Amino acid sequence: MSAAAHIFVTMTEIRPFAVHVSDAVIDDLRARLGRARLLEDSPRRMPSGMSAAWLRELVGAWAGWDWREREKWLASFPQFIAGVDGTDIHFAHLGAANPDAPVLLIMHGWPHTFAMQLDLARNLPDFHVVVASLPGFAFSQPYSDGPVTERRLAVTMHRLMTVVLGYERYIAYGEDLSANVSDLIAALYPDAVAGIVATHAHMGTSDERDALDSAEVRAFSARLDAEQGPNGAYGHVQWARPDTLAAALNDSPVGLLAWIAEKYAEWADAPTNEPAEVEKVISRDRILTDATIYWVTQSIATSFRPYYEGDDDEAESVTIDVPAAIYVQRHEHDYPEVLGRRFYTDLRVFERLERGGHFTAAEAPAALAERIRSFSALIR
Repeated sequence: MSAAAHIFVTMTEIRPFAVHVSDAVIDDLRARLGRARLLEDSPRRMPSGMSAAWLRELVGAWAGWDWREREKWLASFPQFIAGVDGTDIHFAHLGAANPDAPVLLIMHGWPHTFAMQLDLARNLPDFHVVVASLPGFAFSQPYSDGPVTERRLAVTMHRLMTVVLGYERYIAYGEDLSANVSDLIAALYPDAVAGIVATHAHMGTSDERDALDSAEVRAFSARLDAEQGPNGAYGHVQWARPDTLAAALNDSPVGLLAWIAEKYAEWADAPTNEPAEVEKVISRDRILTDATIYWVTQSIATSFRPYYEGDDDEAESVTIDVPAAIYVQRHEHDYPEVLGRRFYTDLRVFERLERGGHFTAAEAPAALAERIRSFSALIR
């Protein structure tokens, strides 16, 4: 049965969805922004992607920003809600003219939302593309019971693709926390996963890296360890004090914006973290879109759940036997090929990207789309 036929069969399980935020919510947001109490930079602060000057600029822009225009842009992507094992999952679904076109699942990480992945989807008109919101992010419901583990997320995303949408085979792509989810999908469902594209390739545990006895891997591990302290503090807070942090960010749009935008500045492939350079890579519209989605859905608290409920060990020791392509993004520029070959046993492509950082799908959508297209042709 063709992909189109499968979609028709299961369409009764899917509800069309359109993003629309009430005037009252937007008016309240602008009023809060107008009452912002902004601080100056602290003396001798740690280097950071967020500065008082840039935050002041972003807050002023957000207060006068035309959200309705952005809603129209979001509405240009067909979106739906579907129940998957009792949880309503939101996703954009762009179909190709050819019913037998390849199928691609795109997943986001933290702090970005599905909106950051839409440019990549639009660059693949010859694919059936599903851009999913993970449970507890944006317009997807959080799980009502049980923890948010990577394995559970993998099961949910796979069932969305197969049980709900009826696709028999698809390519998986994830970023940040959903990179591990993508790996698990490929490991758990090799018969359904035609291939996996990784810009956040599997790293394994420190012990697994050490076992490779490679100078290149040791240097990579040493860099990760050196940067974990100053650069990983956000994750420690989201793991150790999630509700305290969420209470502040859910009540203050300025705090929410600062927390999110800082990560774009620090992880994107910009030559410096100066605002003008950062916004050439991740545009202001995209930053404000994600901030608005978090604000209006009040989903910042549930977006923290993978940090303190997830079990990283589930994804650490997997091997992926389906065809794989690794495109090393600039944020992990020194990722060793030998490490990739340790976990991806059928590695067809290994390439270091010239541009594109942690948010590769948003930073270099056309280049990544072309590579996905080439990889798809290779494995077909």
